[in-house]
Amino acid sequence: MRLAEAESLMLNIGLVIFAGFIFFIIYDLAKKSKAGKFGTLVLFFALGLGLAAFLLKTVVVEMIEGGHV
Repeated sequence: MRLAEAESLMLNIGLVIFAGFIFFIIYDLAKKSKAGKFGTLVLFFALGLGLAAFLLKTVVVEMIEGGHV
C-alpha cells in the first residue's frame, strides 16, 4: 500500500469517527438540556445538517477534482 492510499484510507476512517463523535455530542447536549423528543429531533436535524453539509462538500470537491469517491 502506498502512502497516498494509506492517507486516503485514514482520512475516510477519521471522518467516520469524527461524524460519530459529533452525533454523540449532539445526543449528550440534548440529554443534558432535557430537550425532550421533539427538541432532540430539532437538535439532530439542525446540527446534523451542518455535519452533512461538511461531508457533502468533501464528496463534491472529490468529484470535481476527478477523484474517486
